[in-house]
Amino acid sequence: MLDKKIAILNNLLFQIKQCIPHKDKSNPIVSKANVGWQLDHTLKIINRVCESLEQSNPKYYKKDFNAIRSILFLFCYIPRDRVKAPKVVIPPDLISTIDLQAQLNDAKKHLNNIELLDKNAHFKHFIFGMLPKIKTLRFLEIHTKHHLKIVNDILSK
Repeated sequence: MLDKKIAILNNLLFQIKQCIPHKDKSNPIVSKANVGWQLDHTLKIINRVCESLEQSNPKYYKKDFNAIRSILFLFCYIPRDRVKAPKVVIPPDLISTIDLQAQLNDAKKHLNNIELLDKNAHFKHFIFGMLPKIKTLRFLEIHTKHHLKIVNDILSK
């Protein structure tokens, strides 16, 4: 199961890499933010969340029930324009190709490290609550697909 989740995320990282040359494209009908913003934000989330997993202490993980999480994770869906991104994962005004590639390389390294982490390594999300490693990977999958869908909508319209 873990290998499958990591493979899915690696595939999504490949898709992000394919979109980097289009970083300056935008479509205000789809999103106020351009492709570069979507990619940078997504990579920041992956890297920050993985760092949080790596730094967590598994003995402090507590299982909790979260109805919103259960529904959104079931449907692999995050609604658009409902939540404002925390400051720490908001991209800078100028997004360079070099920075996107560096963040992409960091994300790949983090994904390789996740397999070695305890199953109770965790990340606390401000809406979804405490997520153990496997649910954190599911969150990263859903979040990354959400932003790649926005990128694809920008590029196709």
